[in-house]
Amino acid sequence: MKNCSESLPSSLVGKKIIRAATIGMSLNIFCRGLLTELSQDGYEVIALSSPDDDLAELGSREHVRTIGVSMERHMSPFKDLLSLFKLTKVMIKEKPCMVHSMTPKAGLLCMLAAWMARVPLRVHTFTGLVWPTSTGLSRKILMMTDRITCFCATHVIPEGEGVKHDLQTCITRKPMRVLGYGSVKGVDLGYWKRTEKSQADSCGKEKKCFTFIFVGRVVRDKGINELVHAFSRLHKHYPDTRLLLVGPSEDNLDPILPETRKMIEEEEAIVSVGSQKDVRPYYEESDVLVFPSYREGFPNVVLEAGAMELPSIVTDINGSREIIKDGVNGVIVPPRETDALFEAMEDMVRCPEEVERMGTNSRSIIAARYEQSFVRTCLKQFYSELFSKNVCGLR
Repeated sequence: MKNCSESLPSSLVGKKIIRAATIGMSLNIFCRGLLTELSQDGYEVIALSSPDDDLAELGSREHVRTIGVSMERHMSPFKDLLSLFKLTKVMIKEKPCMVHSMTPKAGLLCMLAAWMARVPLRVHTFTGLVWPTSTGLSRKILMMTDRITCFCATHVIPEGEGVKHDLQTCITRKPMRVLGYGSVKGVDLGYWKRTEKSQADSCGKEKKCFTFIFVGRVVRDKGINELVHAFSRLHKHYPDTRLLLVGPSEDNLDPILPETRKMIEEEEAIVSVGSQKDVRPYYEESDVLVFPSYREGFPNVVLEAGAMELPSIVTDINGSREIIKDGVNGVIVPPRETDALFEAMEDMVRCPEEVERMGTNSRSIIAARYEQSFVRTCLKQFYSELFSKNVCGLR
């Protein structure tokens, strides 16, 4: 296992960090418990995002100060300039030693603002890249924004080796490293664990259905079109199967096909439950995670499903192929290929003993590489290395 020392120097007291994301939900999910730990280690922590209920909840739970600055998730030149102006004012007023951003828009705006305000330590974590699956002018614009983010940042953290490769190949030559084995927040194995698998008959049959589950945004880029069509075909041959879709739709940003939406609404074996505060009960009712995304950084869904002893069918993309070892804790298929997805799902239905074997392997692999305390210790060590250089007195 990679070594991440837990020792922290006593000189950290009073060092101010702004942790930033575009929306409060990102901070609320990825920094749960972390900001409290950083405060206990002697840092002064501020959480910054667009003002929303998640940001307020985070501040109350973590006992940290919050700052709300509206940021648009999509391109909006006028509003982005206004946000940049407000963020720069925040940086000048607060005089943080470090600004650490995540998510694309917050990375661009916060790194620019921190650069203009001469913040000594400017860190951005890339949790995923959008431009590899884009084309034309959109791709060029997205690559340009990532180049600006990297130029303004003093340190770049790729969430996984695949993201690191893409950044170094196409975006920047700045030195960078993956912390630990990857992952932004790791997995709390005390929380993500199987209790007693539900025996409830959710399909209306006496015999329990073989259940596939998808957790995430129900959008095109997550491979929902291919997943729904593959399952519909599978269900015709294996009627004792069902598909759970757990997550919100974003029809205004990345809509699925109308025919796919119709299939979800009309097929009784496809159960869409929307966003859920606690997805563990749905994992417990399931046999296999299917995550056919087109692009990822390091998908937490695959980590969490593995901790819940589920094997995964994933696409051959960054992050997913780093977590899943083909035939060991899941199956890897090419992205955007409905036939390959169908065949992998059929193999799972036909070989329940393999499903059980890979599910058992899944939790042990997650425990060995992505346990939350290990991931956080790697981040704390990284912070310690930066602050030990005593750059915060420089302006």
